[in-house]
Amino acid sequence: MPPLVRAAVVLMIAAFAFYSFGVWAVFLTRRLRPWHAGLFWLGFLSDTAGTELMRRLAGGFHWTLHTATGGVALLLMLAHAVWATIVLINRAERPIRTFHRVSITVWAIWLIPFVTGMILGRHRGH
Repeated sequence: MPPLVRAAVVLMIAAFAFYSFGVWAVFLTRRLRPWHAGLFWLGFLSDTAGTELMRRLAGGFHWTLHTATGGVALLLMLAHAVWATIVLINRAERPIRTFHRVSITVWAIWLIPFVTGMILGRHRGH
């Protein structure tokens, strides 16, 4: 496996691990904590870096359903991490206790391009 492909795959797996762990930790504890937001940010940064490497490997963006859902997912991840940070800074008790509801939805949407990316990559032989 070429080094650039390997790096992209590692970054995407890291994004999955960070983001999934953060989302499910919030869901199970029913309370947003600063380390959860840290995991959201690490997931977003890993996904962004992995996406950039994939873009380079593909020779640019080629607009497909995967590209469109991936763009939406990245924007949702960013909004999710920003919102978590704001909620924690404001110490708003109700959003801290209900944040898990939105997290699961964003995570489920994020899984669509993650899974389609694995399927597409497998068909291309990467």
